[in-house]
Amino acid sequence: MILHDVRVHPEADRLPREDQLAWKIAAVAADPVAVEAEVAEMIVNRLIDNAAVAIASVNRHPVMTARDQALAHARPGGATVFGLGPHVRVHAEWAAWANGTAVRELDYHDTFLAAEYSHPGDNIPPILAVAQQVRLDGAALVRGLATGYEIQVDLVRAISLHRHKIDHVAHLGPSVAAGIGTLLGLPVDVIYQSVQQALHTTTATRQSRKGEISSWKAFAPSHAGKLAIEAVDRAMRGEGAPSPIYEGEDGVVAWMLDGRDAHYRVPLPAPGEAKRSILDTYTKQHSAEYQSQALIDLAFRMGRRVRDWDDVESILIETSHHTHNVIGTGSNDPQKFDPDASRETLDHSIMYIVAVALQDGAWHHVRSYEPARARRPDTVALWRKISTVEDPRWTARYHSDDAAVKAFGGRVIITLKDGQVIADELAVADAHPLGATPWQRPAYIDKFRTLTEGVLDDAEIERFLNVVQRLPTLAADELPGLTVMLPDGRLLVGDTGIF
Repeated sequence: MILHDVRVHPEADRLPREDQLAWKIAAVAADPVAVEAEVAEMIVNRLIDNAAVAIASVNRHPVMTARDQALAHARPGGATVFGLGPHVRVHAEWAAWANGTAVRELDYHDTFLAAEYSHPGDNIPPILAVAQQVRLDGAALVRGLATGYEIQVDLVRAISLHRHKIDHVAHLGPSVAAGIGTLLGLPVDVIYQSVQQALHTTTATRQSRKGEISSWKAFAPSHAGKLAIEAVDRAMRGEGAPSPIYEGEDGVVAWMLDGRDAHYRVPLPAPGEAKRSILDTYTKQHSAEYQSQALIDLAFRMGRRVRDWDDVESILIETSHHTHNVIGTGSNDPQKFDPDASRETLDHSIMYIVAVALQDGAWHHVRSYEPARARRPDTVALWRKISTVEDPRWTARYHSDDAAVKAFGGRVIITLKDGQVIADELAVADAHPLGATPWQRPAYIDKFRTLTEGVLDDAEIERFLNVVQRLPTLAADELPGLTVMLPDGRLLVGDTGIF
């Protein structure tokens, strides 16, 4: 990896484009380096993972809305939509919109956390949609996805967006544009303009993940993917972009991030170096914010040690700065204690999540969030006894560059009314690569089977699993088979709008 210095440059000291971060990203995307077998295998795992969570959410309201909007933009020979067969095609950008929303709705797919947060699997729907529409094969798709993951992870390693209240999808627009550039074999200068346009159009505030969290949380990544596709299309037609988008005196870094004195060091693969960053990402066993994954597993085993929840005086969670301030009491969001809060808010409340995991000893993507579950009096009482605090030890582990040290867990201290203390800690989730039960291909397949049981026909489950596991060798006319079709009459239709 090469560390690239990123600073603000005034117009009087204009930075040559070859020295700009967007150009360097484009150069990585244009590098024809082969995809390693281990990376290709993980890409297959993440396609299975995305399909599982998309089908589990296929009839939830935001997903219905996105799908209905997409279906108003039919295109013969276009891209496919989750829930419908390969005979139904829409424009690629609208397929990205529908499928990206389905993938994101349950907050249940992969993650990478460093200086910023991210869900790198959000790269898959837009890059796949373009591959289907332009009739590329599985090998090309694998190359494009390896780039999408690489660029997003590298940006997330180096540049914090949330510190300045910018939503994390600002790293997704450039990564999708770069991935599509690799997919299509575009020249560096075209990818460069695409990356800049994608960043410029996908930068938004982080209010979407603050306070009363709405359904827009599910739409935000698919919106970024849609805009990235449009950015690439314009750049291919010869259109330019605001430049330099990162380093310019009125650019993103100067006015939205660390300001005129900013200095970032962004790691990117050297020429000829394989794109391996997908291997540093991790998926979710439980449908909740990733920073809750280890704490859910910890709560399962700690809950067995409490005989009566009325005996609990208080529960303190010692954890990282990010966990405390984003999903803990450090956020100062009263909605995180509201039994009538939205599902999107509850899955960003570590207090609610730990209360339910302690009591139930299990987690379910639907039942754990049902209004009746959230309003249960003994749960509400326990929930309001839970608080979080930042522990510098956990913050240091969160930010560590050493994969063996990096962790997103915490320590839970349960104090009973009789003075007894029950304390335990867990650094990484059981499903994490360094966890108790690290996930391999069978775990991804099991997640797919579990989430699609009763939703898909058995034959469709087996058909999809057969096709997706042959991804690197799929011919162009087989790529539409990466969609998953519900039986007739199972898809619901949402509310009427303009389209």
